[in-house]
Amino acid sequence: MSDLGDFSNYGSDTDDSSGSETSSGTDERRTDETSATEANDDFDRMDLDPIGEDRGLGSLAVSEGLVIGEDSDDTCLRAYITAPNRGDVRIGKYLLVPYPDGEKLFCRITTLEYAQEFHSDDATEIHARRAMRNGTIDETDYKFMATLEPIAVLFSDDGELKRRMTDRVPKPETVVRQASDKREIKTGLKIPEDGVFLGHLSVGGEKVRTAAEPPTIDYRVTDDYDSGDPLVFRHSLVAGGTGSGKTHGAKNILRQYLADERTYPMEDGRDARMAVVQFDPQDEYAQMHDDNPDVTASDERAWEREEIAHGGHDETVAFVPKVGGSTYAASHHEAEQIEFTIPFSMVRDNQWLVAGASLNDNQYGALTHLLNRFFRSHGDGGTYQEFLSYLDDPALREELDETGRVHEATFDAVKRRARSVPSGVFDQSAKSITELVPQFVRSGRLSVVPTYHLPSSRAKEMVVLAVSSLLIDEKLSNAPEFPSIKETPLLVGMDEAHNFLSNADSVQARKVIGKFTDAAKQGRKERLGLFLITQDPQDIAESVFKQINTTVVLNLGDEDAIKSVNIPTSLEKKVPYMEKGQMVVYSPDNSEPVEITGLPKCVTRHGRD
Repeated sequence: MSDLGDFSNYGSDTDDSSGSETSSGTDERRTDETSATEANDDFDRMDLDPIGEDRGLGSLAVSEGLVIGEDSDDTCLRAYITAPNRGDVRIGKYLLVPYPDGEKLFCRITTLEYAQEFHSDDATEIHARRAMRNGTIDETDYKFMATLEPIAVLFSDDGELKRRMTDRVPKPETVVRQASDKREIKTGLKIPEDGVFLGHLSVGGEKVRTAAEPPTIDYRVTDDYDSGDPLVFRHSLVAGGTGSGKTHGAKNILRQYLADERTYPMEDGRDARMAVVQFDPQDEYAQMHDDNPDVTASDERAWEREEIAHGGHDETVAFVPKVGGSTYAASHHEAEQIEFTIPFSMVRDNQWLVAGASLNDNQYGALTHLLNRFFRSHGDGGTYQEFLSYLDDPALREELDETGRVHEATFDAVKRRARSVPSGVFDQSAKSITELVPQFVRSGRLSVVPTYHLPSSRAKEMVVLAVSSLLIDEKLSNAPEFPSIKETPLLVGMDEAHNFLSNADSVQARKVIGKFTDAAKQGRKERLGLFLITQDPQDIAESVFKQINTTVVLNLGDEDAIKSVNIPTSLEKKVPYMEKGQMVVYSPDNSEPVEITGLPKCVTRHGRD
C-alpha cells in the first residue's frame, strides 16, 4: 500500500464461493447502473471549448475592479489570460485593448499572477505527491491574471495615427491582444519614425517582432528641428560597466552622427555636417576609421534597409598629444596621426590648468594675479619654463608681500603647485592645438584624442580639460578667435567622464564644472552637444548631470551607480541582469522609457587581435 492508500481491491480478498457469486451479481447490477448514469451524463455534459477561434491573449476582468485613474495608484486594469497563451506572456510585453469606437488602449504588462479558480487547498501532501507523480499541470484549475499599465490611447486623426493620455476606461470582457503592428507600437511609445538609430526595441532581452519587414522595431532619437531641437544638442550619457558593450554601443551611435546625409541648419543659412571630437583614454575610437572585418554582405544589406550608417569613417584623424618623452604606437588602426602640444598661452584664460586640486580661494586668486602679470610682461608667447623662472625671482616675492598683494606663504604655495605640473605637458616639439584648430574641428570629421600613452592621470586630465575648454570657450564666445569652431555643429565625446567632471570642493574643480555646466545649458543655441561615457555615473557632478536629456544605461552592478542614472524603477531592476548589448533608454523628450538591444556587431572596426 502506498502512503496515499490503495483501495483498488478493497473487500474482494475472500475464498467464499457464495460471496463470489454475490460479488459477481453485484458487479452486473453496477454495470447496468453505470450505463444508465453515463447515458444521463452524455445528455447533461457541456463542451467547455467555445466554438470558433480565439482572437487574442485573453479578456479584461472586473472581479477586482476595472479602473483608469489620473493617479496610477488608483488604476486597476487586469486581464485573464487563457491557458494556451500563458506560455508566451512576459512581463513588459505591450498589449492593445480596443474601445467600441475604434480607439485602442496601449499598455504593458507589469505583473503576472496565478490565482485559485476554485476554493480548495492545494498546499497539502496529497496534492504535492500527486503533482510529483503525474508530472503535468492542469492550468484550467487556476486563473492566470496579468496586471496592465496604461501608457496611451491610440486614435486616428484624418488617417494619421496619434496618441493621447489615458482618459477612458475600456469595457469589461474586452479581448486583449498583443501589440504586433510597428506603427501602433512606435506611436504608443512615442518613438520617432526618423532620427539617430540606437538599437531595436526589446522586452527582457528579446527583440519585439512584428509582421512587417524587417520584423524588428528600430529605436531612434529625434534629430531635426521639425520636432523641436535635435536631442544631440541636449546632451547624452552612456553608462555601463566593464564588459557591458559600452564602447561598442558608443561607436555605433557616434557613427550615425557622422553619416554623409546628416546635416544641421546653421544661423547663416548653411546646412553643415557634424564635427565630432572624442577624448579616448583607452585608444579605441580611432578604429572607427576602419571597416569591421567581421561584417558580412548580409549585415550590410540589413543595415541599409534600416538606413543605419556603417563602415569605416574615412574622415577619422588621431590627434596625438605629445607629453615629454611619451610615444604613441597605433598598429590597431589606420587613421592618420597628427601630433600636437598644449601651448602655455592657454593658461591665460584657464588658470586652473596649473592649479591642480589643492589651492584654496585665496591661493587661486594669487595664482591668477601672478599669471596676469606674467603674460602682460611676456605676451602670449610666454612659456611654462619662463613662468617658473619668473616665480624664482626673490624680488617679485618680496614686492608682492610688502604691498599686501600676495602673502609670502601664499606665494610659496602657488610656486609649489606650479612646479608640480607633470613634466612636458606644455610647449613640446609639435604644432600647438591652436594652430591645428581648422583641421581639428571640421564638418564631417571625427577627431580622436588618445590619452592612453600619457605617463600619468594628471597629464591626461590636463590635456583633456585644456582641449575641451578651448572648444567650449570658442563655442560660447561672442567674439571667437577660431570661427571654424563657432560655425560648425560640434559633438564633444568624453569617455571615462567621471575622471574629469566629478564633484569636488576645490576652487579649480568648481571652475571646470561651471564651464561644462554653462556649455550644457547653452548647447542647443550654439549647436554644441556633450556625449559622456562612464562606468561611474554617480561621480559626475550633479549640475552637469541635470542637463543630460538622453540616458543610455547598459549593465551596471553597483547599486549607487544604478540609482544615480534616475531611470524608472521598473527598468532600474533589470539593469544588473542585462546581457552585453542590452540597454535601457530614458529620454523623456523623445519617447517613453524603453528597453532596447544594440546591434550585435559594431558598424566599424572594434577590438584588438
